[in-house]
Amino acid sequence: MRYTDVAIVGGGLAGSTTAAMLGRAGIPAIMIDPHLTYPPDLRCEKLGGTQLPRLRRTGLEEEILRATTIDGEIWEARFGFVVAKKPSDQHGVMYDTLVNAMRAQISPNVEILNTKVVEVATSDERQRLVLANGEIISARLIVLANGLSVSLRHLLGLRRRVISECHSVTLGFNVVPVDLSAFPFPALTYWPKRSGARMAYLSLFPIGNTMRANMMVYRPIDDIWFREFRNNPEATMRAVMPGLDRMTGGFKVSGPIKIRPADLYVTENHRQARVALVGDAFATSCPAAGTGTDKVFTDVERLCNVHIPHWLSTEGMDRAKIETFYDDPVKMECDAWSEAKAWHLRSLSIDNGLTWRARRWARFIGRLALGLTRPMNRSNMRPSSSPPRPESHEGGLA
Repeated sequence: MRYTDVAIVGGGLAGSTTAAMLGRAGIPAIMIDPHLTYPPDLRCEKLGGTQLPRLRRTGLEEEILRATTIDGEIWEARFGFVVAKKPSDQHGVMYDTLVNAMRAQISPNVEILNTKVVEVATSDERQRLVLANGEIISARLIVLANGLSVSLRHLLGLRRRVISECHSVTLGFNVVPVDLSAFPFPALTYWPKRSGARMAYLSLFPIGNTMRANMMVYRPIDDIWFREFRNNPEATMRAVMPGLDRMTGGFKVSGPIKIRPADLYVTENHRQARVALVGDAFATSCPAAGTGTDKVFTDVERLCNVHIPHWLSTEGMDRAKIETFYDDPVKMECDAWSEAKAWHLRSLSIDNGLTWRARRWARFIGRLALGLTRPMNRSNMRPSSSPPRPESHEGGLA
């Protein structure tokens, strides 16, 4: 039997960040995840805006951003015209690269076991986890960071309540120019012409030497539109975004097209002793709204910087202790903001009510006016050490 203070179940972004932070704090921990190296997955593909200060509070910003590609400038366009060119702090990175960069920051005093948890039993003092390889772990606290996985939930009495099934769908792929040696923009956010496109936006941004595309739509996953997109992605994109060629010139989709539907759900019966849920294990976010990484870094930073050190300073791991994490005002504010943004962007994109149509035009005119009055100057790009800007950070998986 292995003994530790904290057993982290799951080694994605939430679990790996938790392990890295606890390791730096000298808190005994073990991370359990079946993957020796985290595999490719269509999730967060950029960091920026409000996410950077949240990452900074984990103490891991400098090391993680080395693995990313900053665009420096973003063009915003609609109706085939550039609305604005403005400084940008978007850092493009594939999700597996991000997670593996975070894993590289886990200190040697944190064990990583590449297996699965098959059985769990909790008690007032120690929690017992049985692994698929036959090993047993005894820990004071379990941090459940296994994302969308349903494993262990029935053993812990957890339930998922779906708020919005297939709230949005993300398409991820690469694009290459056909007529030019490179695209004329460093990064581009393009909004559809009409709400009937059932689309939030297209985001094009660099990762290394590749131009990556995240396309956010609001359609049922069995919509024939997805088959049409796979068969002829370029024509399908032009149909929902007339004038896109004015920005890109000729373009071609290269490599595989990945499609990921996202449900909004929350976990119920989570206020129990001995176990804390972080990231998607607790509640999902909408990828189109780009708040998932905000939630992960907020959850983990509050848990590791504030709550776990306090919990471990006294005996036991009762419900009253765990509830201080879920009632943390910083976490609660981030969770509420993330959910509100998910619903707001969906309505702003596809709702045909008079109010929402007016808001769409107001946003377009406002950004056009801003673009006309604020000439682009890369030297004015906001340094990454400044506080988060209040404007929304739409434009890709995050």
